[in-house]
Amino acid sequence: MKAGSNLEKVFASGGFAVTGELGPPKGNDGEVVKKKAAMLKGFVDAVNITDNQTAVVRMSSIAAATIALQAGIEPIMQMVCRDRNRIAMQSDLLGATAFGLKNILCLSGDHQSFGNQPGAKNVYDIDSMQLISTVKRMRDEKKLLNSDDVLEGEVKMFIGAAENPFAEPFEYRAYRLKKKVEAGVDFIQTQCIYDMKIFREWMKVVCDLGLNEKCYIMAGVTPLKSAGMTKYMASKVPGIIIPQEIIDRMSAAPKDKAAEEGIKICCEQIQELREIKGVAGIHLMAIEWEHRSGEIIEKAGLLPRPKID
Repeated sequence: MKAGSNLEKVFASGGFAVTGELGPPKGNDGEVVKKKAAMLKGFVDAVNITDNQTAVVRMSSIAAATIALQAGIEPIMQMVCRDRNRIAMQSDLLGATAFGLKNILCLSGDHQSFGNQPGAKNVYDIDSMQLISTVKRMRDEKKLLNSDDVLEGEVKMFIGAAENPFAEPFEYRAYRLKKKVEAGVDFIQTQCIYDMKIFREWMKVVCDLGLNEKCYIMAGVTPLKSAGMTKYMASKVPGIIIPQEIIDRMSAAPKDKAAEEGIKICCEQIQELREIKGVAGIHLMAIEWEHRSGEIIEKAGLLPRPKID
């Protein structure tokens, strides 16, 4: 065990892992985190606590992750390179592990122009690849980045990162994952998947490179809520490819039945993903739909979740 987190244990046991997502509030009300955590508890093995997603100021991921942990659900603390230099990142890692957090997702972060502080200066002192290797060095060698000073205590973190199989140039995407594996990543969560053909092609290259044997790969899924959301994501969101068949299905569904159709499609996708070689779990990104995450996981046949001591 590298960190001994529940998520790591589920993977190690050969189980098909399930993670969800919890967005901290745009304020300091911890009850919001507790309420969302209660909706997900028992349905997921761990839950991502986002770090100022879309560059909008929210409660810190460390604080929200700690509240979630106290509420009885295992957090995956996200950390973006946009907002911190290497001193702050390493300091926050020490603080996070002091609070008992055991999972981290290393990300670059959305550009600040997308959020509510467009005039902010981004940092990017190190990138997500370097952040992965920094966490690994702190954990395995008990040393800071570019320092031989031995850390006091242990920084036990199960290290995750994100990957987009659909970004151009497509032929290099699996090799980008290879670099993250070499940097020390333990698990990967992908961008939300709709085009199964392209994802299967990506996974074939991933398996041919043996990367599925060196890290756990979780396929990202996001339920579609409406025809408008489907068309917007298909045309406006970079790195998202939605086949015309799905667009047509969502467009044909009556307005009051669109959400149900989106959940049905999501469950069908989960079943297909479970059959793809190298996929070790799914990451459900319900996007402020925490109250329906349990329903999706149950309908997809992913309950009960394993209980591992």
